[in-house]
Amino acid sequence: MSNSRRLLYFLAILLSVIYLLWRVFFTIPWHSNIFTLIFALLLVLSEILSNATGFILIFFRMLSTKTKWNLKIPDYSKTQPLPDVDIIIVTHNEEVELLRKTVNAATYIDYPDKSKVHIVIADDGNRPEVMALAKKYHIGYSGMEDNKQAKSGNINHTLAKMHSPLFAIFDTDMIPFSGFLRNTVPFFTENFQQLKDDPDHTDPLGFVQTPQSFYNADIFQFNLFSEKIIPNEQDFFSRDINVLNGGNKRALFTGSNAVFLRSAVDEVGDFPTDTITEDFELGTELNMAGYVSLATKVPQSSGITPIDMKGVIKQRTRWARGVMQSCRNLHIFTNPHLSMINRIILINAYFYWWAFFRRMIYMIAPILYALFKIQVVNANFWILMVIWAPGYFLLHYVMGDTSGMGDAAKIRNERWGEVQETFFAPYLFIPVLLESIGIKAKKFKVTSKNVTYSLKDKLYILPYLILWTITLVAIIKFNYGKYGSEILVGSVITFWLLMHFINLSMCLFISMGRPVYRKNERFIRRVPGKVQGNDGKWHPMKTEDISEGGVAFATTDGADSDIKENDVVNLTVKHQDYNVQLSGKVVRISHRDKTTIYSTQVKVKAGESQNHYLQLVYDGANKTLPSVQDTWVTPFDELYMNLIVRVRTYERKLSHYFNRF
Repeated sequence: MSNSRRLLYFLAILLSVIYLLWRVFFTIPWHSNIFTLIFALLLVLSEILSNATGFILIFFRMLSTKTKWNLKIPDYSKTQPLPDVDIIIVTHNEEVELLRKTVNAATYIDYPDKSKVHIVIADDGNRPEVMALAKKYHIGYSGMEDNKQAKSGNINHTLAKMHSPLFAIFDTDMIPFSGFLRNTVPFFTENFQQLKDDPDHTDPLGFVQTPQSFYNADIFQFNLFSEKIIPNEQDFFSRDINVLNGGNKRALFTGSNAVFLRSAVDEVGDFPTDTITEDFELGTELNMAGYVSLATKVPQSSGITPIDMKGVIKQRTRWARGVMQSCRNLHIFTNPHLSMINRIILINAYFYWWAFFRRMIYMIAPILYALFKIQVVNANFWILMVIWAPGYFLLHYVMGDTSGMGDAAKIRNERWGEVQETFFAPYLFIPVLLESIGIKAKKFKVTSKNVTYSLKDKLYILPYLILWTITLVAIIKFNYGKYGSEILVGSVITFWLLMHFINLSMCLFISMGRPVYRKNERFIRRVPGKVQGNDGKWHPMKTEDISEGGVAFATTDGADSDIKENDVVNLTVKHQDYNVQLSGKVVRISHRDKTTIYSTQVKVKAGESQNHYLQLVYDGANKTLPSVQDTWVTPFDELYMNLIVRVRTYERKLSHYFNRF
């Protein structure tokens, strides 16, 4: 990093600190009524915390650049024996067909000695159908009944039966890629050798966390028609923040897709059972015990994320409450066993979940002034412009600039972050508040990945609709009748009202939902094969994309005129050295770059073909979804696009309705 850029970052922080000092000492209305004073204090506290989390992110990015830290995957150690690895697939009550995909993928994981890979299903439902699945795939089964300790109890029960020096954890829906062990285990074999060569200057490796990755569009991508524009919302943490944590040897465990040193987990007493986020707590306990943790950047597995309001909000509420519980259990503010870096990371994680409470404060503050003349900030417009504006806009520039430092791609900018915070804010701020004062939720269930849309689901729109309406009224009332200098003086309030109005408009579109027509996700997979048309001739072809129920392909010999729409065809596609047998019907013929593409609904022949085909589909990330955001498309463009798309949808519905008469 250049000195000029470093100076710019320090200047942004300095100006922001000056602004915060001014806010604390000169703008709080101490002589106002109790309501105004409390809200004013909450607002300034929210600003302090927001800036602090931004400072920490900038500091970690600068630190990673200064140390030139770059995690490279080593080769298997030639001087260390290849360790046995237990692969534990954890299931509660998920569908067996979903579990089958993960089990199938686990059997295809590459390892120099496959006899040293031991796969087991940890089933706390003790279900006969899951036992039958394990038997079908010739893997281990660990069933239990009356589990009172949730996921931790299930894992601990299974670990007691396993004995390998390393073990990996996968959730039911997290399908591992074939290279998973190749991209994780060498970190341990390298560490074993380093501990042998220089034990006094080498920290033992506790676990390696690979990113949480998803093969379907999340609720923001899908409901905002943005599958080609923005990456998955969770990518920001998994492929950016946690990689930075790992650069400080303190990556957080996120519940799945990680490999552990068994003796380290035994040392800290197995998976903790007094929290609903056992992953977050276990990772920290390992760090406190002297073990380091790393996070890789490239996904090594992929799962399914919920896209219905109920499922997403329930999932995030569980995470929020769980992190609060774990932070309380770990005593993150006072625990003497936490290193400074570890403490900063945990405090940052803790205050992340307060971002939704802060977002509510930010939305309400300008409304109070615009509608009721309740002034929670005593500030002259011109002084505000001099003290607030430079630090605010420079800090936002720096936050965007640092997100592109080195190899860190721009996964999410500040504006998208605000939209996502606004979306969760109405539903998370109360659970966070309750959990912070020790009021725990009575019961939590595993989040269902099935999409459901009922009348009750549609009611989730109400908080956004209410806030959107109040904000719109505030904008109109505050600016009505003003002109000239009055508009200028009130521009700060109008600016914040407009920003929140845009964010809430996006939330309305998200909560409106979108019809789900596709049964299976498409993956870009270009593999060779053959197709047999009605004339009985076989033509060489290459697939373009595939799904569990379909294949799009192009013939490669130029003789494509004998294949027509609605033709029944037979296909074989190559996976490893196996020819997967398929049959189906051509449902669409299209043209792309002078190439004829045949889209076919297919069925897989029974037997080994089904396993090979599932592996062909799910072995690798879904490249149809973006890994970085399209910086040319702003949330304002998104807002306009969604408005147009939805208006046209309603026009078609109305046209269809009136045409019936």
